[in-house]
Amino acid sequence: MATIFNKVELNSINFINKSERSGTARSLFWPWAAANVSFLALSYGSFFLGFGISFWQATAAAIIGTLGSFALVAISSLAGKRSNAPTMTLSRAAFGVKGNRLPGFLSYLIFVGWETVLVSLATLASETVFTRVGNIDPDLSKVFGFLLAGGLTIIGGVLGFKVIMRIQFFLTIITILLTAGYILLTIDSVNWDKVSSLPSGSSAGFIGALIFAITGIGLGWVGCAADYSRYLPKTVSGKAVIGWTIFGASIVPIVLVIYGSLLAGSSDELNNLVASDPIGALTTLLPTWYLIPFAFVAILGLIGGAILDLYSSGLVLVSIGLPVKRYVAASIDGLIMTIGTIYLVWFASDFFVPFQGFLITLGVPVAVWSGLFVADVLLRKSYAEKDLFDANGRYGAYNFKSIGLILFGTVIGWGLVTNSLASWLSWQGYLLTFFGGKEGQWAYANLGVIAALIIGFIGHILISRGEIKKQEVYSRGEVMEILGWVLI
Repeated sequence: MATIFNKVELNSINFINKSERSGTARSLFWPWAAANVSFLALSYGSFFLGFGISFWQATAAAIIGTLGSFALVAISSLAGKRSNAPTMTLSRAAFGVKGNRLPGFLSYLIFVGWETVLVSLATLASETVFTRVGNIDPDLSKVFGFLLAGGLTIIGGVLGFKVIMRIQFFLTIITILLTAGYILLTIDSVNWDKVSSLPSGSSAGFIGALIFAITGIGLGWVGCAADYSRYLPKTVSGKAVIGWTIFGASIVPIVLVIYGSLLAGSSDELNNLVASDPIGALTTLLPTWYLIPFAFVAILGLIGGAILDLYSSGLVLVSIGLPVKRYVAASIDGLIMTIGTIYLVWFASDFFVPFQGFLITLGVPVAVWSGLFVADVLLRKSYAEKDLFDANGRYGAYNFKSIGLILFGTVIGWGLVTNSLASWLSWQGYLLTFFGGKEGQWAYANLGVIAALIIGFIGHILISRGEIKKQEVYSRGEVMEILGWVLI
């Protein structure tokens, strides 16, 4: 293990050489499971019920939204196995070598945002736990949690792929065991009579929870899935890649969201506390002796996702043109994450408002790109490696059709979402007039995310299918080159 930690990954946005490819589809279980074994998913149970729906509706939304969103992630992961290149390198085929800077920038924002949120949650959880355990000063507790979570995230993200895969393996095992311990210790807090009596909500409430599940659980990972499958040999089964990605990423968050809904539905006090401190609120159900193990599982579970975000955000920075090595870009992201965490933890008045506003606002353009990229992967059989790095190649410098589709889908999507809790987002929802207005029953369903996803997917198929076929036809020179190799 020491030799791994002493070696920084030198690969960046390049294609992985055949000699460096290894592993099986089953190996994808560990990074995706570790990234999603988080107590934040328990808190999502409260967020789901906040849409005014029943426990059974929350359960259905969790299952459908999680599996559906990670199905998109799995297709992106399949692209990595096929091409042995990271996601935002492959995205150049759809947007052009230079035009890809637009979706790259959007992906960068979502990655930096998520890693900042996750480290912030770990910091807040540390404050709650250590204050209860030893009556330690709250600010000192936060500093400790901040240094631990931020430090491990930066180390993993900077060192790179091999270290991440080893870290995620151990994080998955440890966090699953400790999470199971939490469930066993708190299961008596479930009041099934109260939970089962929660009234069913409207269709708008259910769809709102479903869209929140899609946006908050899986959709943000589409932009980096190929980053972790690009080291697999091309001979690995594509169906296995899809299956293990969905299974590894979905199984734990589905269980945790359902259990979180049970806890939140059983206690109004807990449900209210989750809004300000999603992780720390869960400690109120625990005996004192389990608080230290809880602190570890809370911090480690959040770190698993933050490491992937930091690693991929570094790759994105390089892909959009920052002239530095991958590990330098990851270090820059670590600095930005540090500044953002300090703001959220020590200066922001509430967690839920900035979190929800962040998810919804960035979720719309990311949804357009996700739908577009998934469609592109399904339409495209191969990638021309050299042309992905040449603005004069077959993919060109700019694909204005794809760029225009991103802009169109975003305009439509933002018009169909709203967040009245955040004044700086009051301009959204300008198309909700057709659905009862900003105060109507559909106002908080966030229809814009699904609309944006559909626009990106169907729109790309309609306007780019013919162009993709032309791009995959070998030129005369390429045919002669291939024949030459065959004859040799």
